[in-house]
Amino acid sequence: MSNISTINRASLLLATAALLAPASVSAQQESREDIIVSGQQEAQAIIDLSEAPRGPEIEGIISARDSSRLQVTADDGSKTIVGFSDQTEIKASKGLFGLGRKALATDALLNGLPVSVETVQIGDELVASQISLRDKDLKTANMIHNGTAQGFAEQTAATEALRSRVGDIDKYNVKGTTNVNFDTGKATLSSQGKADLCATAQQADAMDNALLLVVGYTDSTGDYEYNQQLSEKRASRVVNYIQQNCGWKPYRMLTPTGMSEADPMASNDTATGKAQNRRVAVNILVSKGLDGL
Repeated sequence: MSNISTINRASLLLATAALLAPASVSAQQESREDIIVSGQQEAQAIIDLSEAPRGPEIEGIISARDSSRLQVTADDGSKTIVGFSDQTEIKASKGLFGLGRKALATDALLNGLPVSVETVQIGDELVASQISLRDKDLKTANMIHNGTAQGFAEQTAATEALRSRVGDIDKYNVKGTTNVNFDTGKATLSSQGKADLCATAQQADAMDNALLLVVGYTDSTGDYEYNQQLSEKRASRVVNYIQQNCGWKPYRMLTPTGMSEADPMASNDTATGKAQNRRVAVNILVSKGLDGL
């Protein structure tokens, strides 16, 4: 680890974790297709790694892994694929000057972790005979890994709650809905659309306890991912305009969402129907519990 400075180690750890930790366990499994290593069966046939010729010592950050291989990225950006097995020693140093070591299992080899790898050469493949790391780096990687997992769980819950708002609209009294239409593939508001939005905000402002729920839609042109992004972009554009130009307070706005081509107003088989479906719906809502207060 002598070639990795403390500053570089910390910055690489955080930068790599930011890129790789959000990618969940399934993304790590997907990386298997990106790592092509020859000699895998030959490596497994070797019982004693000490019998194999020594390979280079590799230092860097774990940037991908699967059940039997690591990708290690060095300071200069070069990447090396290294196999590992039950015979590979995984050790963490701790204490002053790195004195004192503890053995670790392979699940300690987290993405973003700085490591020093001693290798042996088996055919065309490098196999790790020993992987060394620092205990405090492992603790940092674990904190990032666990924190990211928690963050994504929270984000997933928030997304599901957001999606359910339209389904839970029966908890509100809908006082009015204004549909603003868009050109194909565009999120630009027309002059008529801008006027309609401010009129809707003025109408809602005259009601006690009114909130606005903004939902974007598309027609069936394009694939799902494109339409999802476009519907969200349209909804955000409407929210920004209402708040910035129509005087609507942000705290009276429910979080906008995009629904892609779901819930069409008309058939997507005709140009007229598609034009109606390219819309953002601005709903004036009042909670049933507050309505009439």
